[in-house]
Amino acid sequence: MKQDEWKKRIKVSCESAGTYRAFFDDTIETLAGILERRDLALETFEKTGGNVIVKHTNKGGSTNLEQNPALRLVNDLNRDALAYWKELGLTPAGLKRINEEGMKKPKRSALAEAMKALA
Repeated sequence: MKQDEWKKRIKVSCESAGTYRAFFDDTIETLAGILERRDLALETFEKTGGNVIVKHTNKGGSTNLEQNPALRLVNDLNRDALAYWKELGLTPAGLKRINEEGMKKPKRSALAEAMKALA
């Protein structure tokens, strides 16, 4: 999926969760870029056979088994995306944190309380 499509989907998800704020747009754009790259890496992984383990020949000529680099990239991008999902309140823990922070009453300084008492 393209970045613009991801941006729309993420924004709709934020609005549905009640966490959307206009100042999240840059974060949403970053997440959309990560997800687009993840989709491309997943497509590459599938086109190359979808093997989790591949043979790799190093400089010395030894052949070893290792995790498919395309799959490693998919996993890394998923991990990065999850951090952004949390920050946008699109995971249960992220939503709970945002809701709890939003429900807290702002603390007033002692000076502000004294000024209010004088008024």
